[in-house]
Amino acid sequence: MVDVFVGTWNLKDSEKFDEYMKKLGVGFATRQVGNVTKPTTIISVEGDKVTLKTQSAIKNTELSFKLNEEFDETTADDRKVKSFVTVDGGKLVHTQKWDGKETSLVREVNGNSLTLTLKMDDVESIRRYVKAE
Repeated sequence: MVDVFVGTWNLKDSEKFDEYMKKLGVGFATRQVGNVTKPTTIISVEGDKVTLKTQSAIKNTELSFKLNEEFDETTADDRKVKSFVTVDGGKLVHTQKWDGKETSLVREVNGNSLTLTLKMDDVESIRRYVKAE
């Protein structure tokens, strides 16, 4: 059921990513870098473990988890969060909680496109990726 997400995805464009990072509490300098970076996301599945790698010229992160099991995550902007990932209606739904705050990262695949919707409170950012050949 997560097989549709497997592959290498290159960021094509973003909407309101700066506003989203600001809402998260990301500092100005880090936001400037985040706004110009075009990361590649590599999603793979081995058994019941999903691995999500994000690679960019600035920073690489790697996350391995089992669906429907809470895990500790250190985000790219160094937040220590409790994360939970599930598949809901064909979407990969990733929730992060920390310090009484919560954000969601929802990935949805449509053909060779992956849309990542980032939401926190009243701020929503859309990041569109295209599958690498």
